[in-house]
Amino acid sequence: MDLPCRREGSGPPLVLVHGYLGGSAQWQAQIAAMAGGHEVIAPDLPGFGEASFLPSPDRIGGFAEAVTGCLDRLGIGRFALLGHSMGGMIVQEMAARLGERVQRLILYGTGPLGLMPERFEPLETSMARLASDGVAATADRISATWFLRGAAAPGYPATRDIARRASPEAARNALCAMRDWDGRPALAKLRMPVRIIWGDRDRSYRWPQVAALWEGIAGADLAVVPAASHAVHMEKPALFNALVLDFLSAD
Repeated sequence: MDLPCRREGSGPPLVLVHGYLGGSAQWQAQIAAMAGGHEVIAPDLPGFGEASFLPSPDRIGGFAEAVTGCLDRLGIGRFALLGHSMGGMIVQEMAARLGERVQRLILYGTGPLGLMPERFEPLETSMARLASDGVAATADRISATWFLRGAAAPGYPATRDIARRASPEAARNALCAMRDWDGRPALAKLRMPVRIIWGDRDRSYRWPQVAALWEGIAGADLAVVPAASHAVHMEKPALFNALVLDFLSAD
């Protein structure tokens, strides 16, 4: 399927993959900071953001295939890859499948197990509340958990508005996709340079998930951002951007 995407800048390609209830619009600060030295490509996952009209997969592999297909159609060969939250699961799947085509991999606010056993609430609870409350109320509630200051955070309104665009099908299918995904057996396949970025107050992905990535991927480095939650790129954009650009420029 043809995914809508933001594509700006010139230089080595950098692909940004958003997470659950996200969209390419969340990356505006990163695109502005990185397009001077990179061709930044930020797709909207099927069923979310600008792609809310598209049918949504119900497995992480299906999302990975959609993003890979988008890059193929754009003629992108090798690239650096960054994934946030559920997007981090998607890029793990892509990197395990594509091997050397992924030059560098950034796993941000994510883990290797879709069930997220330490999450602020079980996925089954999120599914039940989505069914009873609908997408808008779910978007408002879950988006608030991504910030230390909750709904009072400066980045919350824009994040909430992006989240509300998800189709009901995508909002449910993605929860099913995460619940059924386990990337731990594939960690040994990730032989490209890897940086893990994590906010130390993240309520979605707790330390055991991050530790499993760090210990399971040979040579991976870890950047822990203090006093930040799940949306580090919006809470501390300058620091987040510096961590990404530092990794991309490393020898």
